[in-house]
Amino acid sequence: MQVNRALEQHIAVFGESGSGKTVMISSFYGATQEPQYLQKSLFHVVADEIGQGNRLHRNYLGMRDSARLPSPTRFSATSYSFSVRLKDGVEGKAMKARPFDALRLVWHDYPGEWFEEDVSGLDEASRKIDTFKSLLGSDVALLLVDGQRLLDNAGEEERYLKSLLANFRNGFLSLKDELLEDGKPLVEFPRIWIMALSKSDLLSHLDVFNFRDLLIDKAGEDITELREVLAGLVEANDALSVGEDFVLLSSAKFGADKIEVAKRVGLELILPIAAMLPFERHVRWAQVKQLPGKVVQNLLVGAVALAPILIGRKAKLPGPLAALLAAVGPNLMDEALKMAADKLREVNSSALAKNDYLTATLTRFRMDLDKGEEEHVLIRSRR
Repeated sequence: MQVNRALEQHIAVFGESGSGKTVMISSFYGATQEPQYLQKSLFHVVADEIGQGNRLHRNYLGMRDSARLPSPTRFSATSYSFSVRLKDGVEGKAMKARPFDALRLVWHDYPGEWFEEDVSGLDEASRKIDTFKSLLGSDVALLLVDGQRLLDNAGEEERYLKSLLANFRNGFLSLKDELLEDGKPLVEFPRIWIMALSKSDLLSHLDVFNFRDLLIDKAGEDITELREVLAGLVEANDALSVGEDFVLLSSAKFGADKIEVAKRVGLELILPIAAMLPFERHVRWAQVKQLPGKVVQNLLVGAVALAPILIGRKAKLPGPLAALLAAVGPNLMDEALKMAADKLREVNSSALAKNDYLTATLTRFRMDLDKGEEEHVLIRSRR
């Protein structure tokens, strides 16, 4: 997590070829460009690269208007950067008193073929390593389970799940020697790995609890083995969550000659997950675990900036992390972490009344995570 004038959050998406990654990001971005979204939202989602934004929007319009799916990509490692630009609200002077005044989401799409096929030559092997290194700054990773493949293996889902998780496990294991300098584990590494059911519209009888239970029943040991491989890459691996969080995702409802892009599942949780889930988890880990100082610093740099904004408190914080920690203090972070639903609503309403759209947006994100759980679309680990 990086904090300049923008709080920058990275999310890494892993899935085999055909699991719906391109459709998902096109649907995510395209929906934010719809008039009704722009009208009701407190912010605009803007692609930092105009060409990427146009391509994703064109993909979305092709689905919406012509039932045309985006062209598949192969061995294409792409990072998409989106700025979340708040609408005009509080005065500029008040915004400058904050540690940041904007949000940015960087979405890393890791080619599924690199989990399924051998690389062809040294150039591609080098690109595979470089691509993985580029997403090490991500706080959250989504591991996609393809709903179509589950449907194809109905009654024998373990055949697909064990193969999928073995491919992930072996793919990450093959990177270990190249990633660890002198064998030293990584401080900066995605520490929240969410199991995500893509194309969940095909399995409408499953809620997120059914999905979790299916994975644990059919491939629980394989998830444990995957965690052991990832734990071997990261320092302080107690601060690591693999297969403890679950989410349902669907980019649209797909028919024979119609794609209903308004019927999405879970995609509205992408921004809240990227922005708020690391805050909740990192503060909790720092409170209850004995972690090396450099790991704590890496975990808390974003949390320190978020905490005063979440509780609606003014806090002009200095730059260096040690000073940030001293200025904010553990009590304020604990207060922000433990805000109950009614307190969140109170702060959110107060922020809206004051046109403080940054506080309103962040508290809304936390409320959205609660709503996702209430609707059985999301499960958050309590560890």
